[in-house]
This record gives sequence, C-alpha cells and structure tokens, in this order.
Amino acid sequence: MAVHEALAAIIGWPPIWQVLIIGFIGSLVVSIFAVWFERKAAARVQRRLGPYWASPRLGGLLHLIADLARYAFQYPIIPRRVDVVPFLAAPIAGLIIALLPLAVIPFTSNPSYWPLPPAAMEYSLLIALAIATLPPIFIIAAGWASNNPFAVIGGVREAFIIVAYELIAILGFLGAAAAVGSFNLVEIVAAQEGFKWLILLNPIAFLAVFIAIVMSTSAFPFEIPESEAEVVAGPFTEYSGILYALNMGGAYMRRFVLAILTVLAFLGGWQPLTPGEGLLWGYILPSIVVVAKAVVIVLAISFLRAVYGRYRLDQALDMAWKILLPLALAGIALGLIEASIGVV
Repeated sequence: MAVHEALAAIIGWPPIWQVLIIGFIGSLVVSIFAVWFERKAAARVQRRLGPYWASPRLGGLLHLIADLARYAFQYPIIPRRVDVVPFLAAPIAGLIIALLPLAVIPFTSNPSYWPLPPAAMEYSLLIALAIATLPPIFIIAAGWASNNPFAVIGGVREAFIIVAYELIAILGFLGAAAAVGSFNLVEIVAAQEGFKWLILLNPIAFLAVFIAIVMSTSAFPFEIPESEAEVVAGPFTEYSGILYALNMGGAYMRRFVLAILTVLAFLGGWQPLTPGEGLLWGYILPSIVVVAKAVVIVLAISFLRAVYGRYRLDQALDMAWKILLPLALAGIALGLIEASIGVV
C-alpha cells in the first residue's frame, strides 16, 4: 500500500475523522471563532468599545488568541480543601464525553464510512442522545468536588436545568424521528430529500430543540450556572488556568456537537450533496456540508448574547415546564400526524 493510500485510510477511519479531526480539532476552531463572533456581535449591537488595540485590522482576533494562551499557560491553583481526584477528572472527562456522540453520528449515506454497524445504526439517534446527556453530570461533580458553597449552589442550579432541558431536547429530537418513523439518522436525512427539511415541516420540534440546546449549554440568555453576579462562577468558582478553560470550552464543544445532531435531524444533513464513492465524495465533502450548517447554528446561538439579558433560574424553569415541554410534545404529535398522512 502506498503512503498516500495508507494516510487516506487513516484519515477516513471514522474514529479519527469524526472524533479527532471534526470533534476535537474542528470543535476547537469553531469554539474560538464563536467566542470571537460573540464579542464582535455584542460590541456592534450594544455599541461597546471592546478589546481592539492588539489587532485592529484583524478585528481584535489576536486578543482572543492571547486570552487562550493565558489560560493554557497559567498555573492552575488547586485549593487544599477540594477533593483532588474528581476536581481534576471532572473537566477532562466532561470534555471527552462531550465529543463522544460524534463516534456514533453518521456523516454520510455511504455505508463504507458509517461509524456503527448497520444493525446499531438503526438506533443511532437514541445512542447519540444517550451519550450527549452525560456531560452535565461532570459539571455537577466539579461543583461538588470543589467543596465551596458557591460551587455547590452552581452545581445544584445545573441539576435543575438538566432535568428540565435535557428532557425537552430529547423530546424535540423524537419529533423528527416520529415524522420519519425511524431512529436511524441516515434514514432521517434521506427522508428530507428535495428540501423537505424537518425545520420546515416540523418547526415546533426544531424550536424546542434549539432553545433546549441554548439552555443545556449555558448560552445566553440562559447562562445561569455560571452567572457571576449571583453565584460567582457557579460550579467553576475554584477552577483556574487550563482547568477553567476546559470547563468553559467544553460547553462550546458540546454546543457544536448538538448542532451537528440538529443539522442531521432538521436541516437535511449533507443535502443537497449526494454522497458518492471514494473518501472525498463519499465522506469528507458530506462531512464539510454538515459542519458548515452546524457552524451557522452555533453562530446563531452566539448572537443571542448581543440581544438578550440573562434569565433568572425560576424564569428559565417556568419556560421549560410551562411552555417548552408542551411545545416538544406538540412537535411529537405533529410528527406522528405527518407520518400518518405521508408528508415526509
């Protein structure tokens, strides 16, 4: 086997391409760009003069890189009273688990590049959702291991949010599955051919999923567990340096992963591209289409920081149980109706 063929085989292996390249490297790049976009959008909409002196011709981008370098090389302080093992393990495990759904999400209809065997692929949506709901547990563990009252309160606030919004996200995705009559993400994408995207056919379920993603990843206007004005930095009060960066970056990476899952369920996945044969047309290009759509969702979530204030915890929970939960159930009902009359 030639060197380029061996390299293509390594890159085209789903654990490498999806978890390492798209997952870790791709989500890191998207997260950096999303933070820069948040700052620029908030500054433009709210007419603020933000950090601009470092690189005015680049829109202040070097200031963001300097922030990242500071977090990466800053000495992490570990207080004496913390439970050291879970304190150190929680942000690392949370980041890894946040990327694991990409190990079961298909990026193409070409079975040569499916991450799961065909039998398991029939339940790929359920498997991805089951893994995607795990990272918030490590946020709670981080707060508890800190042995700090502010961190513990932040962890409890996160627990309230998990119970409400993880359920809503799952029910919203089930609305897409109900419309297609399958938990197979490849079949869900195939059912949306001809621009019959489920964001148009079932906007109720999409709206529930979108707001649930905003809430479960602590984006504005629901940045509640880390609300500095109320509980300092929430469950991350005792973290510093690279450990704090892992906690904050994990939310952006998880947002990117959930955006990819949303693209497959509601935005036609790799369509309008039809995957063909070979690594480029059968796998890489469909993946790029999916990632490009996911970036749009991530940036739309980032823009909310510029136009909304932060909700209180009771307001967010009221919205969850009184508005979004019925909305998600209505999305499932609409999906079942569309499946029964053959709309999808």
